Amino acid sequence: MVWNVVLVLVSFGLLLGGAVLFTNAVEWLGARLGLGHGPVGSVLAAVATALPESVIPVVAILAGQSGGQIAIGAIIGAPFLLGTLGMAVVGLSALGFRRRRAQGTRLRIDQRATRRDLFVFVPVLATAVLLGIVGNRVVHIVAAILFVLCYVAYAWRTVERGRESTDEENLGELYFNPRRGHPPRTVWIALQVVVGVGLIVGGAQLFVTEVESLGHAVGVPALVLALVLAPLASELPEKLNSVLWVRRDKDALALGNITGAMVFQATIPVAFGLAFVNWQLETPALVAAGCGLAGALLCLAVVRRSPRFSVGLVLAWLALYLGAVVFIVVTGT
Repeated sequence: MVWNVVLVLVSFGLLLGGAVLFTNAVEWLGARLGLGHGPVGSVLAAVATALPESVIPVVAILAGQSGGQIAIGAIIGAPFLLGTLGMAVVGLSALGFRRRRAQGTRLRIDQRATRRDLFVFVPVLATAVLLGIVGNRVVHIVAAILFVLCYVAYAWRTVERGRESTDEENLGELYFNPRRGHPPRTVWIALQVVVGVGLIVGGAQLFVTEVESLGHAVGVPALVLALVLAPLASELPEKLNSVLWVRRDKDALALGNITGAMVFQATIPVAFGLAFVNWQLETPALVAAGCGLAGALLCLAVVRRSPRFSVGLVLAWLALYLGAVVFIVVTGT
């Protein structure tokens, strides 16, 4: 038991270190590719930091036994957490750093990109929930293919519409750059990206493994464990990335990192679940998905009017997250 706790703390160090390296490197990578903050946050940052939780369903299914429920929990848990707690983290960061931010609590975001992300996420996840209630194996396979094609089209349009010049002089020094004061070579940027993602993936896997061991020791059901703890562990890098970006007035990257990850999580992992798992959603999963959709709709309403996450909005997102967690834990144990 003590050794499990020690390993959990070690995994946190890996996650935090990887997130810092990745945040720094992905900005340089986006600049070299000629991408704006929208594509960098919505595609590059979102996909790379979504890798840890995307691996969990695969590992769970290969493990057998209760793997199907763990896979569903991890798949649904990620968009649930992103649409509630993820939004609250961005709002809390803007409020906490308001004195050092030029725009205060107001978010300077790519409104078109954010609306696009949410307009894709909401109907896709809603369809996934509907398929978890009705539909047969053939329908699920066809839907899985369509979900993958949907993400490919989304990523392509995001990159094509978001190309713009990025000033490398405004970027922080690359940590792996051996020539301080000079622009880093692309090979060092790529190496730092690989190392950062490697630390994120390794730290998340270690965290989830040890938390699962602790959960099983106290008799927590597999679905409950996966819905609550697995995404909380594996989504931590995205939360840290967004906090760092908000602190540095790069709100488009911060929110795009979350909304882009929401699109990815609602398409690729869900497609995997539809194709390889008995996609029947029980009440805890339905509640989590519903709260994730509610949080996304709330964000969409705010972004379309005035991009400022007030204290009231933050509390609403926290209430959605904590309310769902309490319901899932109480009814599932």
